[in-house]
Amino acid sequence: MSQGICYLVGAGPGDPGLMTLRGKECIEIADVIVYDYLSNAEFLHWAKPGAEMIYAGKKSKNHAIPQGGINELLVEKAKEGKIVTRLKGGDPLVFGRGGEEAEELREAGVPFEFVPGISSSIAGPAYAGIPVTHRDHCSQLTIFTGHERPDKETSSIDYEQIANAPGTKVMLMGVERLPLITSSLIEAGADSDLPVALVRWATTGQHRTITGTVATIAEIAEREEFKAPAVAVFGTVVNCRENLNWFEERPLSGKRVVVTRTRAQASKMSRMLRELGADVLEMPTIKIQQPSGDDAREFAETVADAHTYDWIIFTSPNAVEHFFEAFYKIREDARAIGGCRIAAVGPGTAAKLKEYRMATDLMPETHVADAIPEAFEKEFGSVENTTILWPRAKGARDTLSKKLNEAGAILDDPVAYETVPETDDPTGAVKRFQEEGADFITFTSASTVEGFLDLGLSIPDETAIASIGPVTSAALVENGYDPDREAESSDIPGLVAAVLELAKEEPFGED
Repeated sequence: MSQGICYLVGAGPGDPGLMTLRGKECIEIADVIVYDYLSNAEFLHWAKPGAEMIYAGKKSKNHAIPQGGINELLVEKAKEGKIVTRLKGGDPLVFGRGGEEAEELREAGVPFEFVPGISSSIAGPAYAGIPVTHRDHCSQLTIFTGHERPDKETSSIDYEQIANAPGTKVMLMGVERLPLITSSLIEAGADSDLPVALVRWATTGQHRTITGTVATIAEIAEREEFKAPAVAVFGTVVNCRENLNWFEERPLSGKRVVVTRTRAQASKMSRMLRELGADVLEMPTIKIQQPSGDDAREFAETVADAHTYDWIIFTSPNAVEHFFEAFYKIREDARAIGGCRIAAVGPGTAAKLKEYRMATDLMPETHVADAIPEAFEKEFGSVENTTILWPRAKGARDTLSKKLNEAGAILDDPVAYETVPETDDPTGAVKRFQEEGADFITFTSASTVEGFLDLGLSIPDETAIASIGPVTSAALVENGYDPDREAESSDIPGLVAAVLELAKEEPFGED
């Protein structure tokens, strides 16, 4: 049996962009991923197929697996010869008990590696517009934990030392004990008027900040129902927030947006929405599969003969991807596609073609498949005896094929891929949507609408609906939902723009 190893990886404060490249590599090669409460579950998308996912989250008084059990689990899995990646929020060695886990691994003879992560102690304040050091305010930084074992008879926190330490003080954890901590600091000599900021779910779409003073912050937090996880910043640097707040000023800040694309395709749209400040719920309602049996054989044969057709029609980016994936398994040279011309339904499909260095020769003004025959007629007058290849999704509407056949075209329409409902919820997005709702929900195809409904879900009245185009809108209407906004451009940038327009309008769900 080969020797296993355990990577103790800092998952950063939550923003996927703050995960280190080395941390991402450790996720991608892992056989087993043990992740905690504060590590962004979206990182699990980077895992290889078949990787074992184990949740070992710990909240105050609620541990999925006790620390001793986690230590044993890491040793056990690594001794089976597996690559184990232990994902810990922030940095594994900043109040993350990474040192304790490493000691257990070393004692058991298991190789390990520390992979540092960006700590919320600096990232949280930064995203709240608070520099933890600043020449006009301080030249010292103290980081302490407000969380202690509940069974300890005496506190190990030296409040006097913290109260009298110059510069900025950052407290990780302990928001539930804030009244005791602030009163203890004041008793130990801290200035009761010293500015304090609390940053909750720092760097994520749920990021929220409140401010006060040592004397008032506990009362403000209680009134605002400000719960963990939160970082507390004590010091005059908090005053910098008034001028330096940047993260919370973005147009979708505080808004939750559901993305229903497949897991493989969601990243681009999610990234665009996050850059606008959204709290993104990746909730794929469909997944794409290769054709099988007779469908697979027919598709392979037509792809091999692609150079014999006058035109190839692509009605979705998925069709483009699956066609060229099959094409380059058969052919080594792009020129083998011959002199056939290419039609694309919309800008999203055209953009995908461009990734394969393929130009689009025809695009209908209305970005739906049914408009292609009219586009042919307008541009060329007739398609009679024109050979056309249309790689399609299994179960696709037959309107396009009927119109082309009626016009006299010689059409082959093999199944390039199959869309099936997504039933897994590894990141808990479906559960969170059911419990917390969302401000906006986006649909990128009729199949995402059907997949959403197959999950037994419904859209609350207060949630605004954005559709990528007319076919998707029609599927929504057929199922009793009127989209609040349809993208002007039937692609991902157009759909994101539709969400931005919705965000500017009045609250939804009101008469």
